[in-house]
Amino acid sequence: MTHHGPQLITYADRLAGDIAGLRELLDGPLAGAFTGVHVLPFYPPYDGADAGFDPRDHTEVDPRLGTWDDVRALAQDRTVMADVIVNHVSAESDRFLDVREHGDASPHAPMFLTLGSVFPDGATEEDLARIYRPRPGLPFTVMSLGGRRRLVWTTFTPDQVDIDLRTPQAWEYLDSVVDALTGGGVTVLRLDAVGYTGKEAGTDCFMTPATDAYTARIVERAHARGAQVLVEVHGHYLQQVEIARKVDLVYDFALPPLVLHALTAADLGPLDRWLRIRPTNAVTVLDTHDGIGIVDVGTSDLLPGEPGLLGADEIDALVERIHVASDGASRLATGAAASNLDLYQVNCTFYDALARDDRSYLLARLLQLFVPGVPQVYYVGLLAGTNDMERLARTGVGRDVNRHHYTPAEVDAALRRPVVRAQLEALRLRASHRAFEGTFSHSVSGTRATLRWACDDAVASLVLDVADCSFEVRATSGEGTRAVLSSAALGGVADGAGSAEEGVS
Repeated sequence: MTHHGPQLITYADRLAGDIAGLRELLDGPLAGAFTGVHVLPFYPPYDGADAGFDPRDHTEVDPRLGTWDDVRALAQDRTVMADVIVNHVSAESDRFLDVREHGDASPHAPMFLTLGSVFPDGATEEDLARIYRPRPGLPFTVMSLGGRRRLVWTTFTPDQVDIDLRTPQAWEYLDSVVDALTGGGVTVLRLDAVGYTGKEAGTDCFMTPATDAYTARIVERAHARGAQVLVEVHGHYLQQVEIARKVDLVYDFALPPLVLHALTAADLGPLDRWLRIRPTNAVTVLDTHDGIGIVDVGTSDLLPGEPGLLGADEIDALVERIHVASDGASRLATGAAASNLDLYQVNCTFYDALARDDRSYLLARLLQLFVPGVPQVYYVGLLAGTNDMERLARTGVGRDVNRHHYTPAEVDAALRRPVVRAQLEALRLRASHRAFEGTFSHSVSGTRATLRWACDDAVASLVLDVADCSFEVRATSGEGTRAVLSSAALGGVADGAGSAEEGVS
């Protein structure tokens, strides 16, 4: 089973250079803070069109990052999670290149989806308009397959070709991926974009009954190899609640916008309601390698008539507050302002979304760490990183504002900042204190809340007030109960570059 302690989410190259360097970092300055790590795609090419989510070979480690032995070494003392990119492969993969050359004569041809694969009798305007896609336009790219021009199904980008999970060729491929990962020491498989796999005529081609069947089939294979499965789906919160009943782990994508709303609108009501109904077999995040999800708290065409956790006006106001807090940077990186866009996300570091204020940022992290589930901390968030506008200008890809490539000197400098050291102290408490093995409870009164964990005589509590983002963390120890972290000790002013001398507790 997965340890419920904190996990780091990171690209191997952008934080530590390679997989061996990541292990050194986790065993060195980050020791005791994380019981697991989600290594974002390390397959060749890890630096492709979609930062590794367009694998040419999903069964190999990119030699620039290391070997399977390096992955196994990383897994010796911690849980390792890796991505199974279920929906698509690179248009430059050997299998698809063979289809490009030979068309239907290729033995791999059935593995790849075209318009005709799903609509053999042709698609009506209504059929096409119904297809759910996270980006504008239709999910097709004109390509020549064996000399014949075809509409190839490309949900995300023209570099990522969708596969047809109705075919034995697709399952032979996915089995080889699961075998390679579990053989390499990976014990949690994150199913990327699995919601888009169940494409069926007469549906919106998203989260269909076929999706459930495919997910169950992968879960069965993973369990047979001793691994668990995390499903990644953005959608209405009721869908997450339903999915959670069928799989090992789901993301709590509603938590980040609800925490932002609580801290920036001084309103705990929506977060309180969510804490009472949310699934507890969840992976919690503030930010990830993608943007900050908004669809997860709003209404959705996928469940017409069902209200969201936040109203439309509240969501509009929240997005605007993020834009203002980030000095307009998120506005430049979100929606139609940047290519490769996701309509349902705001592209911004979480630190910038809270105006780089250490006090409110640390409170956001503490809320995440005290909510039941497996807390995952994104590497940029761990280092309280700011929007990388130079990278955005260079690539034109909105999500790149939150995908900074850290130098060793930048990592060292960040680790000396009070807000980063305070996060690490909180993470070590979450990873080691016995209270978190027990029972969770919470109470809300106006702008104040208490989140509490208790296991026999071991207790850890977070008392907070969103009116001024004040907080105190107390935990039992051999000397009784002590204050571990408090807003009074940290101060309320953002540290910017950070002073290594300032205390945090």
